Amino acid sequence: MGWVYSIFVLSGFSALLYQVVWQRSLFAIFGINVESVTVIVTAFMLGLGVGSIVGGEVSKNPRRPALLLFSLVELGIGLFGFLSLPLFHWIGSFTLGLSPLPTFAITFLLVVFPTTLMGSTLPLLVGHSVRASGNVGRAVGVLYFVNTLGSGLAAIASVFLLLGALGQAKTVYLAAAINLTVSLLAWIQHRKTRVRAQGATSP
Repeated sequence: MGWVYSIFVLSGFSALLYQVVWQRSLFAIFGINVESVTVIVTAFMLGLGVGSIVGGEVSKNPRRPALLLFSLVELGIGLFGFLSLPLFHWIGSFTLGLSPLPTFAITFLLVVFPTTLMGSTLPLLVGHSVRASGNVGRAVGVLYFVNTLGSGLAAIASVFLLLGALGQAKTVYLAAAINLTVSLLAWIQHRKTRVRAQGATSP
């Protein structure tokens, strides 16, 4: 299971990079005030919560390939990440003439989509790990720890290294590349698991 923990460290690392850069980008577009901070933070928290619920419901069914779904979710996050900053700036220019309420609503929807995907990653990997080990407590505890560890490392790296050396755009591209790498590794492992399962059931 060590490989699962490794890729989830990377997943947490990229998620925190997005949060740091997206907040700065959206603040630059819509301004730093109580309303914009509230909308952005609420969208992040709501998306993570909704994603956790959805991912938990999906992963309950043992017939659903949790690892493959995790791979697809990471792929979706990575693809959105590559497009995110140009999309944010386009939306910012589009909403220049709008009143604050529709502007904040559009911003809210923009952030909720990718954060919902992010929120679903933990329950999906927990579902896979529980099926592999049968230990619910260990799966939840260790995966939550390594994901938080990745986020903590990203918080330090983004402030002291990445943003200064790469800037916002390249930092987001790095996060997206990490997601795509995680997606590929999870898909490869999913294929290996299926091959082993087919070999075990074949006469």
